[in-house]
Amino acid sequence: MKHSKTVAALIITSFLGMNINPAICFAASENKKKNKEPKNKVIKSQISEYRFDYVNTEWWKGFNDEYLNDYILKAIENNHDLKIATLRVEQYHQMMKLQFANELPQVSAGFSPTGLKLPGTTSTSGMWAFPVMMSYELDLFLKNRDKTRSSKKEWEKSKFDERASYIAISSAVGATYFNIIRADKLIELQKEIINDRKQIFDLMAERNAVGLTSTADLVSANKAYIAATADLSDLEKSRMTLLNNLAVLIGETPDNAAKLQRKSYDDSYLVKIPESIPSEVIDQRPDYLAAEKMVEKAGIDVRVAKKEFLPSINLIGLAAFGASSLSQAFNWSNMLGLLGGSAMLNLFTGGKKVANLKLKKNVYEQILHDYYNTNLKAIQEVNDSLVSLKQDDKKYKTNRKVFDLEKTDFSYSEDKYNAGLISYLDLLQRRENLLSLNKQVVSNKIDCNIDYIGLYKATGTKL
Repeated sequence: MKHSKTVAALIITSFLGMNINPAICFAASENKKKNKEPKNKVIKSQISEYRFDYVNTEWWKGFNDEYLNDYILKAIENNHDLKIATLRVEQYHQMMKLQFANELPQVSAGFSPTGLKLPGTTSTSGMWAFPVMMSYELDLFLKNRDKTRSSKKEWEKSKFDERASYIAISSAVGATYFNIIRADKLIELQKEIINDRKQIFDLMAERNAVGLTSTADLVSANKAYIAATADLSDLEKSRMTLLNNLAVLIGETPDNAAKLQRKSYDDSYLVKIPESIPSEVIDQRPDYLAAEKMVEKAGIDVRVAKKEFLPSINLIGLAAFGASSLSQAFNWSNMLGLLGGSAMLNLFTGGKKVANLKLKKNVYEQILHDYYNTNLKAIQEVNDSLVSLKQDDKKYKTNRKVFDLEKTDFSYSEDKYNAGLISYLDLLQRRENLLSLNKQVVSNKIDCNIDYIGLYKATGTKL
C-alpha cells in the first residue's frame, strides 16, 4: 500500500513536470464557428477582387489606354512586393490566432508506460498509464482578451499597409509608363534635331570651304551636333532603364523589357483637372487608417499593462488511467484524478510592472503624435499634388500657345525659303528652335498625367 502511494505520487509528479509525448494537443478555435470552408478557387477569386478594389481599376480606364490597363492588372497579379504585402497580412492573422489560443484551455492526452524499482527492493514493477492533462488561465480580468484585441489591431493595420502597397505599385507603374511614352517622343524629336544639326554642320563646312563662314562658327556647329548625339544617348539610356523598371513592376524579366508595348505620345490622353478635392478623402487614405489602428492598439496595450498588476488565476486538471496490466488500465478503480487552482500575485518585481506601464504610456503618446502628423501630411500631400497638377497644366497650356505661334511663324519662314528670301541654313535653324519648343510641350503634357497619378495616390484612389 505504501508502495502504491509512492508510485501514484511519482506518476502525478512526472505528469505535472513533463511534456507527454506522443500527445494530442488541441484548443478550441474561433474558426470552428465556420462549418464549411470555401474552396481554394473561391478564395482566390475573392482575393483578386479586393486587389482590384484597392487600386480602383475603373479610374485607370479613364486614360483610355489598353496597354496601361493591362500593365496595372499584371502588376496586381505578379508583382512580388505585392505578394509579400499580402503574405504579411496572413502572417499577422496567424499571430492573432496564436494569441487567441492563450484564452482557451490547453488539453493534452497521451500514453506513458512506466517502469519502477524502489530503493531497498530487488523487484521491479511497471505501469501502463493514459494521462489527460488540462491547464487554463482563468481570464477573469480579460487581460488575455485585451492582448488578442491588441494583436487584432496589428492584423487590421497590415490590411491597410497592404492596400497602401497596391496603390504605391500601381502609381509607380502608371508614372513609369508615361515616362516611357515621354522618352519615346523625346527620342523621336531628338533624332530630328540631330539630323538638322548634321545638315547645318555640312552646310557650314561647305560655306567655310569658300570663306563664307568662319572656322569658329563651323566648330560651334560641330559641337552642337555632337552634343545632340550625346543627349540622344542619355535619352535612350533613360528609356531602357524605365523599361526595365516597368518589367520588374509587372513581374516580368527585364530581358523582355524592349518588347513592352505602349501608346504613341500623339495618341495619349490629357487628363482633366478637378477643381477641388473634398477633405473627406483624407479619412480613406490607408496610411491614415493604419495610424488610427495603431493608436487603438497602443491604448489597449496600456490597459493590458495596468492589468499586469492584478493576480493571475490558473486552473489545472489531471485524469489518468493506469495499471500494471494493460487490460486493466481503464478500470474506474485504476483512475487517478487531480483538480487544482491557484491565484498568484507578484509582490515584488523590482519595478518591472511600473516601468512597463510607463513605457506603454510613452509609446501611446508617440503613436498618437504620429497619428496627428500623418493627418497633417496627408492634407499636405493632397494639396501639393493638386497645386502641382494645376500649375503644370497652366505651364503646358502656355508653352502650347508659344509652340503654336512658333509653328505658325515657321510656316512663314518656309514661304520665305520657297520664295528665295532666306537660305536653307536659316530655315534649319528656325526648325531646330521649333523642335526644342515641341520637346518642352511634350514634357509638360506628360508631367500633367504623372501629377494626376500623384493626386490619385495622395487621395488613396478616391479621386
